[in-house]
Amino acid sequence: MNFSTLTKALSGGLALSAILTGVALADPAVIYDLGGKFDKSFNEAAYNGAEAWKAATGGSFLDLELQNDAQREQALRRFAGQGANPIVMAGFSWTAALTAVAPEFPDTNFVVIDTVVDAPNVQSILFDEHTGSFLVGVLAAMKSETGTVGFVGGMDVPLIHKFYCGYAQGAKAANPDIKLIENYTGTTPAAWNDPVTAGELAKAAVDAGADVVYAAAGGSGLGVLQAMKDAGKFSIGVDSNQNYLQPGSVLTSMLKRVDVAVQNALTEAADDATFKPGLTVLGLANDGVGYAVDDNNKDLLTPEMLAAAEDYKAKIIAGEVTVHDYTTDSACPL
Repeated sequence: MNFSTLTKALSGGLALSAILTGVALADPAVIYDLGGKFDKSFNEAAYNGAEAWKAATGGSFLDLELQNDAQREQALRRFAGQGANPIVMAGFSWTAALTAVAPEFPDTNFVVIDTVVDAPNVQSILFDEHTGSFLVGVLAAMKSETGTVGFVGGMDVPLIHKFYCGYAQGAKAANPDIKLIENYTGTTPAAWNDPVTAGELAKAAVDAGADVVYAAAGGSGLGVLQAMKDAGKFSIGVDSNQNYLQPGSVLTSMLKRVDVAVQNALTEAADDATFKPGLTVLGLANDGVGYAVDDNNKDLLTPEMLAAAEDYKAKIIAGEVTVHDYTTDSACPL
């Protein structure tokens, strides 16, 4: 990692100076995935969680925006070697780097979101994105007047297929005759930061009849929200509450509470007595996923739509409705 990359990547002169000079770090660290800290989606949710922890505790944290995949191991070693603890990583692409580095620093607590690394000093946090996506699929199908809804994913990987498959199951539950249009912005990490392509895919879905499109594409999703607004149609945001970005056009946002996960991790993983190594799964029952209703979209959702979504939510939690998880078998049974 060179000087100019670090200058752009690290927030705050103190953190930059400490990393470059090897000064011991006492603060926790948060490392974002590719796509940028302020992507209005996944990474920004992680940042907001860290900021919430900071506000609640008066503590401070170091953070780093990756510029490419090659920086992962080096970033982990730099932070861990200089005493940052815990180190929280956002994104499924951390598997290999953390598997390699965690054993080198057995006294450092690591927390990784969206992947599983089996080590005694690692907590892995997963979300039931498929169940939250099921609920917004119900809302999309009930809102649609054309009988066609769309999906624009970011990188074409199993995790994002998990979003799509849950969404499709929810849409089909609400309207068995619904037509679904599925697209992804790319097959490399650049797919998370390509709003132009995402917007073009949304426009193509509109041309094919879709009047609601769900974006699960990180920063690329902003292009979907803009395209649907321009077309006079509806979008669905993801991860963070994105309703405010295009008020009156964003039908809802599928909430994935990365912010809560990060805030809790910074609190619990700082102390060996409260650190929880192993796998933690957050879903509907513990508000790990859900959908957003606020002043920006409440007029778009009828009482019937909300009642249906809440009924399915209760049935999923109770085990009366099962939502298939694409990542268990790489299949979507529709």
